Amino acid sequence: MRTGIFGGSFDPIHHGHLILARAAREKLGLDRIVFIPAHQSPHKTEGTPASAEDRLAMIQLAIAGEDGFEVADLELHRPPPSYTVDTLRELQTSHPNDEFVLLIGADNVSKFETWYEPDEIRRRAQIVVLDRAHHNIPGEWPVVRRLVDLSSTDLRARVSAGRSIRYLTPDAVCDYIKAKGLYRPA
Repeated sequence: MRTGIFGGSFDPIHHGHLILARAAREKLGLDRIVFIPAHQSPHKTEGTPASAEDRLAMIQLAIAGEDGFEVADLELHRPPPSYTVDTLRELQTSHPNDEFVLLIGADNVSKFETWYEPDEIRRRAQIVVLDRAHHNIPGEWPVVRRLVDLSSTDLRARVSAGRSIRYLTPDAVCDYIKAKGLYRPA
């Protein structure tokens, strides 16, 4: 089975994530994409406004009923920070016959060599860049590109300012954010 691994903060997940995941699944012939929310990214040490449990719930709501999309909470059971190489090791142990494709955002290409054990990550998975803003990505990186001008940072700012995020993220995620009072000023 060809499995795409799509990790990140997903704070909150939005249609840009979902559009790129679907494009990657189709372009790369992936049987499934597993969304893996980070407990805490080692590259985002300021923390996240939503708890890991809330981010997991929002992913579950966003992908409910989507063929070939799954979520795994395995990073939430390890102490932070979340290292990709540890996640790949765990997945390869539990799914030894899968071929893994690691999907990373274009903003991570320039930082990839600073990740924990980048050479081991390369040995364990094919790496494909998801680009939603037409970045200048070096030729050695395979790319799936769909221009979608959305970011979690923008969605959090919109909610904080009392603006709507309808149509930017699935309705169920909008409703969850409102019900939980996420991203509102303290």
